Amino acid sequence: MMINDPLSDMIARIKNAATRKRSKVLTPASRLRQRVLDVLKDEGYIRGYSLVQNPGEFPQFEIELKYFDGQPVIAEISRVSKPGRRVYSAITDLKPIKNGLGISILSTSKGVMSDTAARDANVGGEVLCRVY
Repeated sequence: MMINDPLSDMIARIKNAATRKRSKVLTPASRLRQRVLDVLKDEGYIRGYSLVQNPGEFPQFEIELKYFDGQPVIAEISRVSKPGRRVYSAITDLKPIKNGLGISILSTSKGVMSDTAARDANVGGEVLCRVY
């Protein structure tokens, strides 16, 4: 199966698993996905992830979703910058998500980071997704 936008695929898998109240979800492994998962883990939106390698198959990440009072911690996750329309933002133009309750994940020259980390580093970049 060919995937044109791997990050959108991972976001859709996380959304679908959270809707079905699954505890874990599998997604193919890549460096970009790993960096985004690192940000989600650091910000407390997922419990964690691990690399699963079965013989004869591509490596996959097993993502452990996080729930609070039976509801998923990730209420909304959406892709902002898509292959057909890239969205870049200077750090001064980046607005808080849900009055500071959510985060934006950016791909900057200093790596993939949340909007708060980008403000601290004073760098802008491509807005990959928003999480609330």
